[in-house]
Amino acid sequence: MQGQLDTDLSELGRVQAKSAARALADREPVALISSDLRRALDTATALGEHTGLTVARDERLRETHLGQWQGLTHTQVDERDPGARAAWRADARWAPPGGESRIDVARRSTPVVAELVAAREQWGEDPIVLVAHGGLIAALTAALLDLPVERWPVLGGLGNTSWVQLSGHGEPDAVNWRLDVWNASATVAGDVL
Repeated sequence: MQGQLDTDLSELGRVQAKSAARALADREPVALISSDLRRALDTATALGEHTGLTVARDERLRETHLGQWQGLTHTQVDERDPGARAAWRADARWAPPGGESRIDVARRSTPVVAELVAAREQWGEDPIVLVAHGGLIAALTAALLDLPVERWPVLGGLGNTSWVQLSGHGEPDAVNWRLDVWNASATVAGDVL
């Protein structure tokens, strides 16, 4: 469980990042913002190489801080805190010891989207790509869709280098978000949790 530990992509991760970059470059994004953690930043850099976009970094897009669980395997967490991972997955308000809940993660990341929308006088269908982490993406998506917190767990895990697509409708100060795509991948992902 990596959380905010700053780890490198594996060889498979680099291959997946290049594959996703080719697929996403075809959508002609106009901006590219990434978590500052290396595994996301390297993925964003692969997309930047295909699009010519400079990668902006934003630490608010970091993965969920898993507190005392960071660096442990699922088995180690289950031995240490029986039933806790299940509680964490089922309740967006629940946080690992010393870590963040999904509510905390959404609170930290939604301003990134609000700032991007506010910075564009005319916004429409030109895609902006945020490169982040599965836990953050699920929390941010649930918050933008204004799902009741009790329903946040319906957004399950994401495969590595899979993506979510949201489209905004309405005025910049009153955006209604629609989920267009969940857990899409350039290749079939076998690593969904």
